[in-house]
Amino acid sequence: MKNYDTLSEAINDLQLRGYTYDFNLKPECLECASLKIEVHPENFKVDEIYRFEGMSSVDDNSILYAISSINGIKGTLVDAYGVYAENISEEMRKKLR
Repeated sequence: MKNYDTLSEAINDLQLRGYTYDFNLKPECLECASLKIEVHPENFKVDEIYRFEGMSSVDDNSILYAISSINGIKGTLVDAYGVYAENISEEMRKKLR
């Protein structure tokens, strides 16, 4: 895995490497709004994980996931540290660990 200084640098590089879609976190799955699909935990894998710590506030901490689905869709998911912990299913929590 590469090292990135900023979240935007990491996203730009991942996009160049084919992770072109944006995923949103839902309680039971990932959603790709542009494709109007939902991808459930058994249908995707986390290829890479990057953590970024905010310089001015711990509220700026974020985590970036590079994700690929079994049907070839590759994209990114950005989330804050620990925010998803209480809002998603146990299956999603295990997948994103």
